[in-house]
Amino acid sequence: MSDCIFCKIIAGELPSKKVYEDDEILAFHDIQPAAPIHVLIIPKKHFASLAAGQPEDWAVVGQMQRVAAQIARELEVEESGYRVITNIGANAGQIVHHLHYHLMAGARLAPLGVHN
Repeated sequence: MSDCIFCKIIAGELPSKKVYEDDEILAFHDIQPAAPIHVLIIPKKHFASLAAGQPEDWAVVGQMQRVAAQIARELEVEESGYRVITNIGANAGQIVHHLHYHLMAGARLAPLGVHN
């Protein structure tokens, strides 16, 4: 996708502070972090979100989960805790329409899903 910022990062057209890379996945620090540690984990194949994934994409989605756990260990937040989240669609706050996980840690994060 020529207008996708993440595809441009994968292609090396835009810089990133890489944390992890293999043939299928790239992880890098978010340039607008929402936590002291905020890493984006993306597949190199472009698809908009989990909702747009095809059967052949599920293996890389599973690999993204493994990479998230590996990064948490390497950044030494595995025991203190971390959050992995993906936004799907406008109502969830998805801005970049290329599947990505946010790995956030380094501080006590506000609970999600708490209703009064």
